[in-house]
Amino acid sequence: MTTDFENDFNTLVAKTAELITGDTSPEMIEKIKIWAFFNHVHKALPALASHWNQSHPEGKAEMRKIFEEIRALNQAKQAAKSDPSET
Repeated sequence: MTTDFENDFNTLVAKTAELITGDTSPEMIEKIKIWAFFNHVHKALPALASHWNQSHPEGKAEMRKIFEEIRALNQAKQAAKSDPSET
């Protein structure tokens, strides 16, 4: 991979984090990468996701925390967007 591609891809991930959660911290960017990858695996290869969840219960719990955190941040962002008094 070229450095230009890596920079462009990292910009895409950061923008995704901003649009979904409003947070572009390095920690959130990593969570978005994990969330996006696992979300894709869950949809494209459900048997693999299920096997991983059964084989790694601690990882499954951590994944659930990440999904819940991203969902909560997104819902808060959407609520703030629809409430003009909060701008």
